Amino acid sequence: MAKRNSGRRGRPRRRGAPVASPAPEAQAEPPAPATTRAAKRRERPRRAELNRPGPRAHRDPGGVGERPQAPWHPWPLSELLILVGAIGTLVGVLRGDGGPVLFAGLGAVLLGTLDFTIREHLAGYRAHTVMLAAMPTALLHAAVAVALYSLGAPRVSWIVVPLAVDVPVFWVIFRPLRARFEDARHRRVLELARR
Repeated sequence: MAKRNSGRRGRPRRRGAPVASPAPEAQAEPPAPATTRAAKRRERPRRAELNRPGPRAHRDPGGVGERPQAPWHPWPLSELLILVGAIGTLVGVLRGDGGPVLFAGLGAVLLGTLDFTIREHLAGYRAHTVMLAAMPTALLHAAVAVALYSLGAPRVSWIVVPLAVDVPVFWVIFRPLRARFEDARHRRVLELARR
């Protein structure tokens, strides 16, 4: 036996509720021909077409305008530094001795990354405030922990004291970096609006 409401959509009606008859105008209208419906479907853009960026759209969602160029622009030195550093890091890890090759590779990756992040941040292209504030904080954290270890402090202090120093240092570095980025971003937006 077929269900009574199998062809209906919407909310089920309560028992005992009066059934509303359709309006006379709605009954008088004939259904639209299939060719008209198909033509309307062809005219409507698909969702993929609406979400597809135009030919001149920016590819970077966080950046405003064009990416700032390095002083050595045609040469990709930052990218090469990151690549060489990654290879050095991989070689150092595979050796397993944690020697100078590993630290040199990590240093090269760090320098290459800092190069373009500082340039993008100071130009107002994209904010890297957290990363730029975290790097000196992490270096200070490591220096304090090593100093406490070399002084023979208890093991708990190697963790607690550097963490207590990290929060204010991070905040002191973060605030001016953020203000500098917001000023540069404002200038960049105004320059783009004038064009």
